Amino acid sequence: MKPLRLVVPLVIAALSAPSFAADAEAGLVAVKALGGVNGQALACAETRVAARAKELMLAHAPKTPRFGAAYEEATQEAFAAQTRSGKACANATDLTARLNQLALQLAETLPVAAK
Repeated sequence: MKPLRLVVPLVIAALSAPSFAADAEAGLVAVKALGGVNGQALACAETRVAARAKELMLAHAPKTPRFGAAYEEATQEAFAAQTRSGKACANATDLTARLNQLALQLAETLPVAAK
């Protein structure tokens, strides 16, 4: 009877895994968007916006290679896209508004762990 006691929690965990996977994917999408704003801010010399993006990343994203790489890749892509496009930079107000929206999304998908 003891082996059954060990198996039941594993079955329950397996059944709830798809929900966790969906949450992780939503969090990854938010982290990529955050990296995009960061890259654009860096390309446009909006250092305060870039610093806030980094703060949000450090506060919300899991400290895993997958999330770190997603953020860095999105940052590099957005930076390159902005510098290659020749288009005018978004102003700090617009970038901050996007960050505020992402902060709300991150709070839902990747809440800050209690300290």
